[in-house]
Parts: sequence; C-alpha cells; structure tokens
Amino acid sequence: MPIYEYRCKNCGKEFEVLQKVDDPPVVTCKYCQGEASRIISLTNFQLKGTGWYATDYKDKGKKEAERKGDKEKKAEGKEGAKDS
Repeated sequence: MPIYEYRCKNCGKEFEVLQKVDDPPVVTCKYCQGEASRIISLTNFQLKGTGWYATDYKDKGKKEAERKGDKEKKAEGKEGAKDS
C-alpha cells in the first residue's frame, strides 16, 4: 500500500497516511482537524541486484552466438590437429 503525504492548510503541518490506492483522500488534518490536501512527494526506491536490462538482457543474443562460434572454432581446431 502506498504512503501518501498531506499538508494542512490551517496549521501547515505535514503528515503521512498509509492508504489503499482506491481509498478516498484524507480531507481533515489529524492534528487540528483543519482542511488537508495531498502533496506530491519524491519516491524512495532503489534498483539493486541482477535482473535489469543493462546487466542481464542487453546483448544476450550476441554473447550466446559468440559462445557457439567459439565452441565450433575449438572443435574445428581439434579435428584439424587430429588429421595432421
């Protein structure tokens, strides 16, 4: 569930409320019972670990093709050495 931030128009205090997306917005301040409105705040998340395009998917097809090509070259080299 997202955490929404609100600011009271009467006392100016800011407060957070944990709400479902489809819950109605809070209209009263929890401190002074004045009128409150939702404010836009920054999100807080971090992209960690693997599973992102740059590390796992980018050029994946090229790397697999290169590996197959390297294996074929090694196999050809071994066959050529046996023939000599």
